[in-house]
Amino acid sequence: MPQLGETVTEGTVGRWLKKVGEAVAKYEPLLEVETDKVASEIPSPFAGTLAKILVEEGTTVPVGAAVCEISESASAGTASAVSPVSAVSPVSAVSPVSNVEQPAAHRAQVAVRDGIRYSPAVRKLAREHRLDLGQLTGSGRGGRLTAKDVLQHVESGSARFSPAAQTAASAVASVSAEKPAAVTAHVKPAVVAPPAEGDTSIRVTQMRKTIAEHMVLSKTTIPHAWSMVEADLTDLVKWREREKEAFKAREGVNLTYLPIVVLAVCGALREFPMVNATWAGDKIILRKQINVGIAVDIEDGLVVPVIKDADHMSLSGVARKIVDLVNKARSRKLTMEEMSDGTITVDNTGALGSIASYPIINPPQAAIITTEAIVKRPWVVNDAIAIRSIMNLCLSLDHRVLDGSVASRFLQSVKRRLESFTGAA
Repeated sequence: MPQLGETVTEGTVGRWLKKVGEAVAKYEPLLEVETDKVASEIPSPFAGTLAKILVEEGTTVPVGAAVCEISESASAGTASAVSPVSAVSPVSAVSPVSNVEQPAAHRAQVAVRDGIRYSPAVRKLAREHRLDLGQLTGSGRGGRLTAKDVLQHVESGSARFSPAAQTAASAVASVSAEKPAAVTAHVKPAVVAPPAEGDTSIRVTQMRKTIAEHMVLSKTTIPHAWSMVEADLTDLVKWREREKEAFKAREGVNLTYLPIVVLAVCGALREFPMVNATWAGDKIILRKQINVGIAVDIEDGLVVPVIKDADHMSLSGVARKIVDLVNKARSRKLTMEEMSDGTITVDNTGALGSIASYPIINPPQAAIITTEAIVKRPWVVNDAIAIRSIMNLCLSLDHRVLDGSVASRFLQSVKRRLESFTGAA
């Protein structure tokens, strides 16, 4: 099982792209692996024949666990070797070892991080309490960390959060402190009747689980508020119609409204930097970088790749970057770097025909904005009714970070920049 990010300790086999007995070329896609952030195609580290699948689709195993065996073709009079593939690095060759299969129970027993092995129980406790296991001392054999060690550390009150979980933990703690115990108590899920005749059960992928957990975290820890404005984009629509063919010939990508919106959002963030912020419990962090996440609809769900330093880019630069990220998202080639450090999210719900929406914030960000479908509507211009191209802009905000006045002025700034856009940016 490959490690697709520094904090990733396990992965789920989403789909095998080869069957047992099929030949596989070096670097040819072998399987799809899902983690809590990305779903990626994993290439074979060498050429041969898929001899055995050790991990079935839908199974989650720790990083470094063998997932299959590949029989390398005999060469130069040497007998063929069967090599378990753990793909710790997706493209690095795995040296042939004994073909004695490691028991499945042992393969799933431990996970490795920074050379230290942790049991599933320890990892589960670490996730629940958001602990940095590197700060704990183990009492087990050879200094191994046990579940008892973790529980004692938590009960002592000296638990240290891992850096990746610090923001989320602070948000949970701050909201919980403000709510009555009855509100923060564990809520039991609704009772669901078992599948009846004719019903279809669909396996919940790791991506879908992560989306569900992320959205529940957002709605239960962030006090959402929202606002909407109407933008008259008639002049922008006419400008794009005039320029799109020349832009495509010059830049090699289509001229869509999304990169224009991204530039308008960047300009508004420079005007109202408080929107480019994060709630961190006892402080609010204003981010210097403007990293715009773009919601991309893919077959299995929704991913949000990030345009880093979007405010330093031109219209053509943003347009090309969006095309690159969308293509990578739909071909499952996004990296963890391309999915991290977003400071605000733009969701083009209008591409699906939506005219108004109430988006859920992508934590730990403080705001998300949707661009809705551009619709021709009767509009009052100079006390006369005219047909104009109107688009709704919807903003959800974290009310701990932003008040309605700042959010509304930010939204008006985005609107003003779109209505007056000339292509000079």
